[in-house]
Amino acid sequence: MTGMGLPLEGVRVIEMTHMVMGPTCGMILAQLGADVIKIEPPGGDKTRSLGGMGTSFFPLFNRGKRSVVLDFAKADDRETMHRLLASADVFLENFRDGQLEKQGLGAGALRQKYPELIVAGHKGFLSGPYEHRPALDEVVQMMSGLAAMTGTREKPQRVGSSANDIMGGMFGAIAVLAALFQKRGGRKGGADIRIGLFENCLFLVAQHMVEYEMTGNKPRSMPEREHAWPIYDIFETAGGERIFIGVVTEGHWQSFCREFGLQDFLDDPTLRTTTERILARSRIIPRAAEVIRQWNAAELSATLDRLNICFSPINRPEDLFDDPHVLRPGGLVNNIDANGRAFRVPALPIEWNGAGIGEGLKVPVLGADTSAVRAELEGPQISSTVKPAVRLA
Repeated sequence: MTGMGLPLEGVRVIEMTHMVMGPTCGMILAQLGADVIKIEPPGGDKTRSLGGMGTSFFPLFNRGKRSVVLDFAKADDRETMHRLLASADVFLENFRDGQLEKQGLGAGALRQKYPELIVAGHKGFLSGPYEHRPALDEVVQMMSGLAAMTGTREKPQRVGSSANDIMGGMFGAIAVLAALFQKRGGRKGGADIRIGLFENCLFLVAQHMVEYEMTGNKPRSMPEREHAWPIYDIFETAGGERIFIGVVTEGHWQSFCREFGLQDFLDDPTLRTTTERILARSRIIPRAAEVIRQWNAAELSATLDRLNICFSPINRPEDLFDDPHVLRPGGLVNNIDANGRAFRVPALPIEWNGAGIGEGLKVPVLGADTSAVRAELEGPQISSTVKPAVRLA
């Protein structure tokens, strides 16, 4: 990692988080080069032992970190925690308001003791009437209207991933980077950052809120929505496989109709504009479906690719381990879990100077780095006073 010249090399992050949102923030910062030290209780982060859909949580969101076990019932471990904070640029936490105050680690106490420290708290809600409430991804999806837009009001449906937790961690990373950049300009003082899971989901549904604000029309859920394009649907191919096709520009419409023998649509004076075609979907879609049913999926995909028309097979997550683009060099990275087993994971969705990020990351064994980190704190390079904030080149 160091040899790649990653941008956050030299930044130290102390992370005391669990589940998904906070760990996601730390995982992103670690992949960008930060030294992320995860503080765990003697029994370990409870996410380590999750099964079922939670099996992936700990290995996925804690790659590239170091694990230090501290027992805050012990004075020496409390002192170690404060020495770590004194050596750090960033502190990540996602505890409910009031819990860290009991340990003397609340934002107010930290600001007084470590004025240069960036504190990023990942919470259920931002400050306001609900700030005291805990929250879960599914809770805020129901609360924000996202579940009603994904399903319907009568049958709300959550998004099929921990989308808000992950995106909340991304916003945490964005805010931390902004605070580090502020220090780069020589501005003194740390930052108190609060990231809200609910407000994150609110940001996702803002497009629907603004639609209502601007038009007065209540947005329709995805299964009931009015389509914005004449062909934007799932179709069945000759072999029974399904494919999504999106014909969204005038050029797409012309190419699609010519290629698939729908010249009569092009000649129809009532189908001159996109709006007219949308209103005529009831007769366009059955004809398109009839034509597409005559093609096998491979030939159809190749043709749509040649025409530069958007399309996709209807995949499941496990199918992506056979996708040629996912399998390109750098598309998947090989990481090692806490038991020493290799697993593949999609790379961070950015390229840095033409290269992917995240190859070879390891999931820390519980407490594996405790002794090494304690030794670092005893070394001459780290003192128990606040160190200058890192200056990013």
